[in-house]
Amino acid sequence: MQTQLKRGTLELCVLTILCRCDRYGYELVNIISDCMHITEGTIYPLMKRLKDAGSIDSYIVESQEGPPRKYYRITESGRKIQKEQESEWRSFSEAINKLINGEEGSK
Repeated sequence: MQTQLKRGTLELCVLTILCRCDRYGYELVNIISDCMHITEGTIYPLMKRLKDAGSIDSYIVESQEGPPRKYYRITESGRKIQKEQESEWRSFSEAINKLINGEEGSK
């Protein structure tokens, strides 16, 4: 179940982080790893899908600490999707919390 929950929420996590500021892939992995265990191999296929869908775009920044880094930024389309997903998440988690707390009959 935990794997399925991660898979279902990872896109929302990435889009939410990118709403705050641009990030490079390894940064995204580290930020998300504070909440759930993920690897770089998990994030990059998602980033490609989001980019192909027009939710994010990327640009290269030279780094003084190594090779150039690919930064990702959210697009207006991505912001809209993030807001929709966040609303769905809040409704879903509220309903599940009510059920867990024995409040399933109170809407």
